[in-house]
Parts: sequence; structure tokens; C-alpha cells
Amino acid sequence: MKIVAAEIDSVGNDIDYSSLSKLGDITFYKDKITKDNVKERLNGVEILCINKSRITAEILEQTPDLKLICEFATGFDNVDIKDCAKRGIKVANVAGYSTASVAQHTFALLFYIMEALKDYDEFVKSGEYAAQEHFCKMDIPFHEIEGMTWGIIGMGNIGRKVARIATAFGAKVIFYSASGRTDHIDEDKEYEMVSFDELLTRSDVLSLHCPLTDKTKGIINKDALAKMKKSAILINVARGPVVNEEDLAEALENDEIAAAGLDVLTVEPMKKDSPLLEIQDSKKLFVTPHMAWASVEARSRCVEEVAKNIIAFEAGESRNIVN
Repeated sequence: MKIVAAEIDSVGNDIDYSSLSKLGDITFYKDKITKDNVKERLNGVEILCINKSRITAEILEQTPDLKLICEFATGFDNVDIKDCAKRGIKVANVAGYSTASVAQHTFALLFYIMEALKDYDEFVKSGEYAAQEHFCKMDIPFHEIEGMTWGIIGMGNIGRKVARIATAFGAKVIFYSASGRTDHIDEDKEYEMVSFDELLTRSDVLSLHCPLTDKTKGIINKDALAKMKKSAILINVARGPVVNEEDLAEALENDEIAAAGLDVLTVEPMKKDSPLLEIQDSKKLFVTPHMAWASVEARSRCVEEVAKNIIAFEAGESRNIVN
């Protein structure tokens, strides 16, 4: 098989790609596949591995030998699935590889905000702590997770992992099913399923782990934020457009909620005129650059899963093929 693995920079140059190299005649590229380089790069290529490259009908017209597209990701909305189906091209994704990493980062975002870690770190590094007589500093109050109500939108693998960790900290976990699915209620019976409004009004911490759909796009908007507790903390490690960023910025500036921790944004990289950049107080807003998924272990698992998808495809098996 002739294989191209593009966008290696988006997966990482510190990762071992030998599991892919063993599978055929493979060429690695650091950047995306585009309409300008597709003829040169995908001539005779049967398998393409990508992350964010937009594979449109225009690009697919120029890849007559392509048989399989493998995503270095769970999402596949960057590929024209319908046109692939017309051309007999299979598309495979990977799922579950970043569950531990995203769940871990959920709590990293929360603790950074909730315990004002930036302020305390700067207090020590500035020499102010060494210069004072008192043994501690506690002028920025923080609270315990124990006894809080932790709300979740998206009770999939990551949502359940977060729920278990939050429960271990002593929180009461509630969740809302944005999809309307109820077939997983028995599986999640240890957690209380509530309406969207109840989730908003009861949650001390609200974390988002849902896919981006017509139902979840902009689900956290001006109206939703107005129903949340003024002391609530919002965490988004799902997809950027789930939150209306202008409404969130306004809610933070007006103290409608206490704080937000975001790892995903509507436009990535962040827009230079994003309203979120107006909020410089790290106790109110902490944004990380879409890194929750990217532990070394998670990225290594991602590459291994892509290799397994290719092996299965060559053996005539359907593994992680999306419709």
C-alpha cells in the first residue's frame, strides 16, 4: 500500500510512528493536504492519514487511487463523507484514545481557577512570601469540591470518567442528555439525569463533554448563563461552538457566573479580536490552546489505533469505519 500521513505536526514530532512505517510505502508531511498540493502528494496514494485537512469533493476528484482515509482524531467533519461514499472510499476514525487525558485536563482547568493558582504562584516567585512574617496567605478564598453539585453535558466515555473522579472528590454528579437518548440511563443510574434548566440552576461546576450537533451548538448561551449560579464555574473541553463566546464574555464581565475554563474555541487558533481576550483575570477565565487531548500517551494511542485501522482494512475487516 502507498500511504501518506499528513499533518504530523498536529500529532507531534515526539511520537513514535514506526507502527505506521511498517505498513507500506509511507510518506510523512508536516502540514495539511490542500487543493494546491493534492496532485503532487496523493498521486497513486491508496491510504491517507490526516487530522484537520479539509478533504472536499474537489480534492477527492484528484485522488482516483484513494481507498481509505484515516483520521488522527475522533471527529470526521473535515471530510466529505457523502462524496467518499460515492467514490467507494472508506473513512475510519479513532475513539476513546484521549479519555484519560481530557478528563485529567478538566480538573487541571478547574483547580487553576478555583484555587487561584496563578496568583499564589506569582506571590511566591515575586519574593513577597519570603518577605512576610505570616506562615501562610489566604486572602483569596477557595472551596472544596466535596459537597458541590457537578453537572455534566455529554455522558460518554469522557463524561463518565469525569463523573467518577468528581464523585471520588465527594461531589454530587447530575447530567443532562443533550441527544435525548435514554438507552444509557441504566448504565448511568448512579448519576441523576435532569432537565437542562435544572442542570443549569443546580450545578456548582458544569463541564461540557458533548459532541457538536445541531442540538448542542450554542447550548451555553446568554439565556443558559443567566440561569446558572453566580458562583458557578463552567468548563468546556468538548467543542468550541457549544459555547457562545460573546455571551460568555459578557456573563463573566457582569459576574453572572464566577469563572470559566476553556480548552476549545469556536475558531482555532483564537481570533485576535476575540471578546475573551478582554478578560485578563485568570481567576475568571483560563484558556488553554486545545491541548486537553494531547498527552504523550493519548497521542501514542491515537497513532497505534490508526495503524490498527489500516491493518484491519487491508484484511478486509471493518474497523472504526464511519458512515
